[in-house]
Amino acid sequence: MAAYAIVRIDVHDTVQYAKYAALAGPAVEQYGGEFLARGGACEHLEGSGRGRNVIIRFADMATAKTFYDSAEYQDALKYALPAATRDYTIVEGV
Repeated sequence: MAAYAIVRIDVHDTVQYAKYAALAGPAVEQYGGEFLARGGACEHLEGSGRGRNVIIRFADMATAKTFYDSAEYQDALKYALPAATRDYTIVEGV
């Protein structure tokens, strides 16, 4: 069953975050992920939102977790975590 990574982001350092994005995109593809939303226009109707929102579809929860824990993605996170405030959730599809 498909799993979705839902990432909500406020970027504080665009230069460093660009380095993350350059590494993260290829890592997503390497693990079979597909971007369904990637920072497009958004409208917050309830609660507190973040400026950037990303949704990535993976084959299943195990693949989504393997991607997140992979050396490739962890290398990318070295740039993202200091440069942004993020919420990262993986949810199983229906």
